[in-house]
Amino acid sequence: MTAAARIRATPAEVAACTRLSEALTAEYLEEHAVLPLALRTDAVVVATWRERVDVHALDALEHLFGRAVELAACGEDEARAAIRRVYADEATAQSVIAGLDAGPGGAAESERALDDLVHQANEAPVVRLVNLLLLEALEARASDVHLEGYAHGLRVRYRVDGVLQDVSAPPAHLMPAVVSRLKIMAELDIAERRVPQDGRIRLRLQDRPVDVRVSTLPTLRGESLVLRLLDKERGGRVALSGLGMSAETLAAFARAVSRPHGIVLATGPTGSGKTTSLYAAVDHIRTGREKILTVEDPVEYELEGVPQVQINERVGVTFPTALRALLRQDPDVLLVGEIRDEETAEIATHAALTGHLVLSTLHTNDAPGALTRLFDLGVAPYLVASTVEAVLAQRLVRTCCAECGDAAPVTASELAGLGAEPGTLDRVVRGRGCESCRGTGYRGRTGIYELLVMDDELRGELHLHRDAGRLRQEAMRKGMRTLRADGLRLVREGVTTPEEILRVTRA
Repeated sequence: MTAAARIRATPAEVAACTRLSEALTAEYLEEHAVLPLALRTDAVVVATWRERVDVHALDALEHLFGRAVELAACGEDEARAAIRRVYADEATAQSVIAGLDAGPGGAAESERALDDLVHQANEAPVVRLVNLLLLEALEARASDVHLEGYAHGLRVRYRVDGVLQDVSAPPAHLMPAVVSRLKIMAELDIAERRVPQDGRIRLRLQDRPVDVRVSTLPTLRGESLVLRLLDKERGGRVALSGLGMSAETLAAFARAVSRPHGIVLATGPTGSGKTTSLYAAVDHIRTGREKILTVEDPVEYELEGVPQVQINERVGVTFPTALRALLRQDPDVLLVGEIRDEETAEIATHAALTGHLVLSTLHTNDAPGALTRLFDLGVAPYLVASTVEAVLAQRLVRTCCAECGDAAPVTASELAGLGAEPGTLDRVVRGRGCESCRGTGYRGRTGIYELLVMDDELRGELHLHRDAGRLRQEAMRKGMRTLRADGLRLVREGVTTPEEILRVTRA
C-alpha cells in the first residue's frame, strides 16, 4: 500500500526544517523519500518528492512521533539537500575535511608504498570525502571537477555554467589517497603516475545514473585530475525549441536538418553545446521511419531507438573505419561526432553526395570559418559547395539568476561593445548574487547562435576560393545574424548580461 501527498511544501519551508528525531538517519529518509518538516498537535508534516510513499514507512513515522502523518509534496533536490544537512553525520565534504587531522608532513606520493596508498584510499574518511565531492558537484550543477596538486596543497574547483569556482579542498597529505581512490573507482592503474590515463566511473547519485569520465595528467606536484560529470537524466537532451534560438534561426535550422541529404555542421569551441544541438536536431527529424546512426567520441548520452557507435582507437575503431561501416548499414541520417581529419571529411562528403543527411561538428570560431576548414581538410571547393546546406556556430552564455536578478543601468562602453546604438538600451538585468546562484548572479545557461544557410550566391563564392572573411561579409549582407548580435537580443530580453556576451564573443 502507498499514500499520496495532498498539500505542497515550499522550498523555503524545506530549507528551514530542523531535526525532529535523533532516531532517524539520512540513509533511511532518502531511501523512503520522506523528510519530517514540522510537528503539530495532531499531526507530523512529512515532505516527499515521490508521487506515492510506502505505507510501512508512514506507519513507522506515525509510531515514532505518536501522531498522524500529513504528507506534503516537495522538490527532490532541496529535500535531499535538507536531509543531508540536518540528519547526516559529517554531511558535507567541508565538514569531513574539517574533521580530518592535518596529518604528518607526509612523504611525497612517489615515495609512498603502493600497499599504503591502497589501504588509505579504501579507508572510510577518504571514501566518504570522494563520494561527497562528487555529490556536491552534482548538486551544484557542475559539469567538471578539477583536482590539482600544488606545493601548498590540493586545489579543488567545480565548473558551473562554464566557469570554474573554488571549493573546500582536502589537506595536502590526503591528495595521494584521494587520487588513488578515484583511480580505483575508474579501474585505472594506481601505480602508474608517469603517463596520462583515462577511465570511467559508473555510479548512482541521488537515485540517478551518472557517468564520470576521469582524466589524469602527471604534473610537477603529483597528478592533476579532471572529472567530467555526465548526468543521464538532467543533461544532453533538449528539444530544438528549447535551445534558445530566435524564431527566425529556429525555423531556418529546422528546415536545414529536415533536408533528405547534405551536410549540416555545428561549430564552436569545446563545451559550447554543439552535440546537444545535434541531438536536438535528431529528435526533431526522426519519425521512426528512417534509419539514424551515430558515431561519437565519446557517446555522452544515449538516444533511444538510435544505434550509437563509440570510438575506440586502441582496437581500431576510428571515425573513418566506423563511418565506412555505418554506410553499409543502410542509414538515412548519420551523426558524426566530429570531422577532425581528411579521411573523415572525405567520407562524410561522399555520404552526403550519395543521398544521406550528415550532421557533424567542427572546431571553428564562426560559421563561415567551417567552410574554409573543410578546404584545409582536403575537401574540394566544388564538393563543399555541393554538399553543405547550413553551418550553425554557437556559444553558451550564463543566464541571470531568476531569484536575485534585477534591473540595472548599462554603460556606454558596454553598448559600444555590443554594437547597440546609444539610447536604444537603457537598463539591463543583473543578478545581485544569492544562495540559489552561489553568489554569482547567474544560474543556468542558454545559447547564442550564428546560422549560415547556403544559397546559390554563397556556393558561387566557394567556387571562387574566397576566404572566410569574404564569405562572412557576403553572409551578413544576406541577413546572417552574428553571435554578438544574437547575444544583444538576449540582453534586451533580460536573459543575460552584456558582460557575458562580451566574454564569449568577438567583434
